[in-house]
Amino acid sequence: MTSSASSPVSLAIAGYVAGRVTPERLVAQVAAAYYDGGKTGEGRSGKKREALRPLIEVIDRASPGVVELGSVEAGRGFEIRLAERPFPKQYEAELRRAAETYLLREEAGEGGREKGLLLGRVLSAIRRLFTASA
Repeated sequence: MTSSASSPVSLAIAGYVAGRVTPERLVAQVAAAYYDGGKTGEGRSGKKREALRPLIEVIDRASPGVVELGSVEAGRGFEIRLAERPFPKQYEAELRRAAETYLLREEAGEGGREKGLLLGRVLSAIRRLFTASA
């Protein structure tokens, strides 16, 4: 695995798909990575931003204002904080699909087609479990 696969945002997305990370925590991680502007050095910021765009679009549709932007005392940019409201349940399936798509694209880019197919099967099985229990 490359460093992008083990970045905090990738780990949060994988944790969300696996059911270990809450939607609110995922929103905070994705928003921080998306609006970071490349300050963390996690790969090329333009490519990372573009890869996260589908997740941001779901987040914006679901509840604009899930995160709050604050000013940073020292330096440029802004701080991202969780707002005091939950992520709307009716958008969680859409957020999960966007997260799964992100992981599939990341795997395909790193390990080729075979890894992507295997991960696709695993994610399909996870999705069926959640759909059956709903």
